[in-house]
Amino acid sequence: MATSKTLDDQRFMRRALALAERGRGRTRPNPIVGAVVVRAGRIVGEGWHTAAGRPHAEVVALGRAGTRARGATLYVTLEPCAHTGRTPPCVDAILAAGIRRCVVAMRDPNVIVNGRGLRRLRAAGVRVELGVCGPEARAALAGYRLAHGSRRPRAVWKLGVTLDGRIADARGRSRWITGPVARRAAHRMRAAADAIVIGAGTARADDPRLTVRGGARGGGARLEPLRVVCDTRLELPGSLRLFGPLARGTVVACSRGAKAARRRALEARGVEVWPLARDRHGVSPRALARRLVAAGCHDVLLECGPRLGASWLAAGLVDELALFLAPSLLGHGALAWSDAIAARGIGHPIQGRVIERRRVGRDELLRIEVTR
Repeated sequence: MATSKTLDDQRFMRRALALAERGRGRTRPNPIVGAVVVRAGRIVGEGWHTAAGRPHAEVVALGRAGTRARGATLYVTLEPCAHTGRTPPCVDAILAAGIRRCVVAMRDPNVIVNGRGLRRLRAAGVRVELGVCGPEARAALAGYRLAHGSRRPRAVWKLGVTLDGRIADARGRSRWITGPVARRAAHRMRAAADAIVIGAGTARADDPRLTVRGGARGGGARLEPLRVVCDTRLELPGSLRLFGPLARGTVVACSRGAKAARRRALEARGVEVWPLARDRHGVSPRALARRLVAAGCHDVLLECGPRLGASWLAAGLVDELALFLAPSLLGHGALAWSDAIAARGIGHPIQGRVIERRRVGRDELLRIEVTR
């Protein structure tokens, strides 16, 4: 049976988790973190990490609490750091503030932290409790955990589809399958991602910008997601918008055997080129996933077509399908999103679990967690 203390701990930790979400899409390569300082049952300071290089959530919350932090309890969604990076160790600030008790939702899986902060606090006499709202914290930091545990990001394959599973008509046209409300929701997904990945086919057919628009940024500074195009042989035309005004912040992933002259031409425009291993379909999804993690990208949005999406799915790298379902039909000959997925028997399908289903204007969003 839950005690009043347990319920209070959960309430304050959920506040810290809500604060952490304010940093979503802003902190790359750092994780989102929220912190709350509580004294005599009342919040006296709170904060969240706003950007890499800026003060961590604990430091912000302690600064707002001031002298009221002495003898208080600190709630923080991720283990405080004990090392010097772009900012000083948070453990030092916690000890200097006189915090008596520290409640932590989740241990930091980063090898340079991973228990060091907790041990230092305990050694200094601070009462440390770990695991309050742990499942919620692990879900919020799923990409960060995968990056440090499996060297890959969390990937969501987002699609706008008709009721018969089509993503474009027979001539390759897809604007617009979904309505404006769904498109604004898709931009909010972009705003929360560290990187957006598309294939050469999507780049050629749509000439997309892959920027966050429609008011999805919210208040304050927000990083644009890294724009990543898979172009195995570097054959895309230089006239694409991603290679013009949007060149800086755009990455082209290619095979190591791609033409050096083409690579130099892209780099001269400000495009970053990643030569990677390839498989029989093109750029290796696993190689690209590792390179994205090395670039500090923990949450990736796939806005690609059937072939690239199917290759990531076959590699076990798609964690969620986000289907914006339009109440329309395109019929035979139109492009289906699942056409490139290898056929499976009825006893061995790719399995998933519906985690959300809601109306978005005239359309519906169906989110499916891919099960392993």
